[in-house]
Amino acid sequence: MSSPEQQRGPVTLRRSQVPTSTTDQRLLDNKSGRADFIHTDTWRVLRIQSEFVEGFGALAELGPAVSVFGSARTPVDHPEYQRAERLGRALVEAGFAVITGGGPGTMEAANKGASEAGGVSVGLGIELPFEQGLNRWVDVGVDFRYFFARKTMFVKYAAAFCVLPGGFGTLDELFEALTLVQTRKVTRFPVVLIGTEYWGGLVDWLRRTMLADGKISEQDLELIQLTDDIDEAVAAVTSAEALSAHQATGIDDAPVEA
Repeated sequence: MSSPEQQRGPVTLRRSQVPTSTTDQRLLDNKSGRADFIHTDTWRVLRIQSEFVEGFGALAELGPAVSVFGSARTPVDHPEYQRAERLGRALVEAGFAVITGGGPGTMEAANKGASEAGGVSVGLGIELPFEQGLNRWVDVGVDFRYFFARKTMFVKYAAAFCVLPGGFGTLDELFEALTLVQTRKVTRFPVVLIGTEYWGGLVDWLRRTMLADGKISEQDLELIQLTDDIDEAVAAVTSAEALSAHQATGIDDAPVEA
């Protein structure tokens, strides 16, 4: 006698895994009003899908943009706050929207600079126990439950990353971007570290330890640009965006022989 079997799309259920009732039956018989289903993995898939849909819908017409990262703990009166504000303003003046994590500190400063310059200031928030709400300088805000959905938006709608001093979250975004470029999941994607005193030790360690031990290549180190100059950072982003736009046209500037 063959064992019971049920097919659910691509999933095959056999023996004890075959339910004794149908989906419709369980739906219609649910008289208790319990909401346990919202905590199951299958329901989470729908939530994840909705986060991608909302993010894509909100940012699809954003235009050229740059994701700016940095510490949520930067005080308003700190020089790093003023630097992030100048960066946000300069990016808008160069024709870019500014995307941040939407939080306080450095993120708020970049959003403020972008908004006051008349550009589009985007905040991609995340549900955390110790941070609440988007900062007041965000013009377009999207809140996420899941880090990976949020991270996709940072990369998909940005032409570059500008990274100011920050903590674990900033490092997470930095190295994820470098990994995506290194593995060619994204192309022509500048990663600019702003703050030589803060980031210099990390870059030295990458060279003296990782490169020296053969864990990365010299070409991998070239993916990082380190500067203290806002104009230099914006120029690196602008030149890469211009090159990308030129290559997208498929135009060859080489002279044509008669």
